[in-house]
Amino acid sequence: MNVTSSMQTTLSNRVSCSGVGLHSGKPVEMVIYPAPANTGIVFKRLDVASEQSLVPARYDLVSETRLGTTIQNRHGVSVSTIEHLMAAFWGVGLDNAVVELNGPEVPIMDGSSEPFLFMLECARVIKLSEPRQMLRILKRVEVRDGDSIASVEPTVMGEEGCTLAIEIQFNSKVIDRQAAFYDFREMNFKQSLSRARTFGFEHEVMALRQMGLALGGSLENAIVVGAEGVLNEEGLRYNDEFVRHKALDCVGDLFLAGCRVDGHFSFVKPGHAINNKLLRAIFADESAYVIAAPGKMHVAPAAFINAPVAAYA
Repeated sequence: MNVTSSMQTTLSNRVSCSGVGLHSGKPVEMVIYPAPANTGIVFKRLDVASEQSLVPARYDLVSETRLGTTIQNRHGVSVSTIEHLMAAFWGVGLDNAVVELNGPEVPIMDGSSEPFLFMLECARVIKLSEPRQMLRILKRVEVRDGDSIASVEPTVMGEEGCTLAIEIQFNSKVIDRQAAFYDFREMNFKQSLSRARTFGFEHEVMALRQMGLALGGSLENAIVVGAEGVLNEEGLRYNDEFVRHKALDCVGDLFLAGCRVDGHFSFVKPGHAINNKLLRAIFADESAYVIAAPGKMHVAPAAFINAPVAAYA
């Protein structure tokens, strides 16, 4: 893996998979291709007109955050449930790729990032000749939405990288309150978060399906929480799998910044909406960040991540 590389990365080979959309319940095929430096992560819908098909993975294109993160370009073409795949890209240190889909939703696979991580490792991440850019946080930024809080502040000088503190709480004795801290300068995403699955509550399943959501959800791709415990026969993969998955979601949503972030994040009762709200607040305050090469403090050239596909936003 090239997680800490000072150079941009892509894949050595293309890789593909098939599955179902969590919410649509429809079959979907996905192929991930290598891409040149400064492309960023770009989704391509094969089921729409080619001139409208590209949807860059950017925070400012997030159009829906209910039960997943959806991005949409200026033509109204969208791609939903991208967060687990984005987390896998971040986890292997992948900067540039084109993701082709024959439908509007990324396949849910087993509800975690592990299947995507396995695919990317098989395709092999390689270095490119262009330097990587990093979003370096210069001051504290905080946003609130009801009882949800998200903030970021600079990491300790000389210890570049990303740390994340998170706390969740649900009105469920199975989950209750869980808190964790992840120092990704020392921890491995694959071991700490990648296998944590998405989860939902048994009493909400029928209501969601009546709304046309979670049509592809099952015990094969999500943890279902009942009144007395989880309904999945195999149980949990981690004792604190719920907070780990919420952290995984945060990582995937934060990678929509377009590059890796040097900062310390704190989340209380996070969700996709407040994750995106935090990124928008950061970029709205030019004194809060610089874009720089890893290990350097100067502002990077104006050719920021995703520049070649910005016209499709």
